[in-house]
Amino acid sequence: MKWKKIGDILILDKFDENSDLDKLLKEHRVKTIIQIENIQGTRRKPNIKILKGSETDTIHKENTCLFKLDLSKVMWSKGNTHERLRIAKEVLDNEIVLDMFAGIGYFSIPIGVHSKAQKIYSVEINPDSFYFLNENIKINKINKDYERIEAILGDSKNINLDEKVDRLIMGYVKTTHYYLESGINSLKKGGIIHYHETVPDKLIESRPLSRIKKIANSREVELINIRKIKKYSPGVSHIVVDARIY
Repeated sequence: MKWKKIGDILILDKFDENSDLDKLLKEHRVKTIIQIENIQGTRRKPNIKILKGSETDTIHKENTCLFKLDLSKVMWSKGNTHERLRIAKEVLDNEIVLDMFAGIGYFSIPIGVHSKAQKIYSVEINPDSFYFLNENIKINKINKDYERIEAILGDSKNINLDEKVDRLIMGYVKTTHYYLESGINSLKKGGIIHYHETVPDKLIESRPLSRIKKIANSREVELINIRKIKKYSPGVSHIVVDARIY
């Protein structure tokens, strides 16, 4: 049986009707067991089935960061743990960062906790995710001295910041390329983009970078790295392109 544990909630990939749910509750020390049936739309709202228990809100700890969330309202991708910390550790002192599709703060919170970024703009369109983003800024005490993370409720296609950013994070993997123009236009000369995409394995070395170059137009694009995050489906991988755009 495949499962993952988010805070004190157990998520089963497949539910066997012969499973002893009471035993699973005790073994994993959780309060609720659920199954996620699907994720809907650009707002990434999960449809869940509660198998045991009733509460779907929890606090999950990852890389010393705390994430408050309600799994009936927002999603959590456990497979991106190392990538979230990697990006946080690459952020340089006093950088200005734009986190598109910020969700509940998957990238923004680790950057706020583990780096000395001067400012992090976190854009999220889903009101439920936006609520938990603000909650997570509070419980991690990131804005205790000044507003290091500015949470923005809105569409990442329509970003209008008062300043250009040093680093751009595009961590949503579906249809992300439709948002490249908005993101790249927000990036300083010499700034770095971390662009996520799901791509057929045979196109990993060509399609993502070509999409960035097309939108960058006359701006020079220097490839830093292309990394596989995980398998997405047979023959398709979740990848991230790190590139500098002049």
